[in-house]
Amino acid sequence: MQTRKQIFLQGVKAGIPIGLGYFAVSFSLGILAKSIGMTPFQAALMSLLNNASAGEYMGLTMIAAQATLGEMALATLITNARYLLMSCAMSQRMDPKTPFIHRLLMSFDITDEIFGATIARPGYLSPWYMYGAMVPAIPGWTVGTALGTLAGSILPLRVVSAFSVALYGMFIAIFIPPARKEKPVALLVVLAFALSFAFSRLPVVSDLSDGTRTIILTVILAAGAAVLFPRKDEEEEAA
Repeated sequence: MQTRKQIFLQGVKAGIPIGLGYFAVSFSLGILAKSIGMTPFQAALMSLLNNASAGEYMGLTMIAAQATLGEMALATLITNARYLLMSCAMSQRMDPKTPFIHRLLMSFDITDEIFGATIARPGYLSPWYMYGAMVPAIPGWTVGTALGTLAGSILPLRVVSAFSVALYGMFIAIFIPPARKEKPVALLVVLAFALSFAFSRLPVVSDLSDGTRTIILTVILAAGAAVLFPRKDEEEEAA
């Protein structure tokens, strides 16, 4: 039987490539934070307390659009809703005797990558493995954001603009692979672009804030996809 230290070190090993990836992505996020007037300390604190690339990007976009706090909270909730499902999946794999404090600490850093690395382990999920993965991941995300903000203050405007494109590249890299494999995803991507353009031109709707239009589009597309293209259970797909 492995000790807590051994499991923790295994988590650290798994978290190193995750942390390096976070550093690269968060650098672009820091540049975006600088573009809307955030200081390196503010940007680093944001990333330290909120380890979610899409959520932070949504928050910064909403700030740039001068959205209200309510709009920002709702948009971020919708963007990060997948973490609720990940939490439920992890809770089913944990030892029922796991203390509440461990469950609380683990919930702080449920990201796509850390969830994937942790849930793939056989048997009960160990909080010590996840803590180990957090050790390189959280600093990588936080320091990368801070350095990106500093770079936004030092580098020429043209270079900053070029770096900021990397963040959009990250999101393209997220939806292109599944869009190539699944036609419903590709259709939703096209509809998202088309409806976003239409909403910015149509009367009444175009008068709404960018944040409100984003929320409406997200809810419409997500609900439509759930009704028209429901996901089958693994047992049904295997039958």
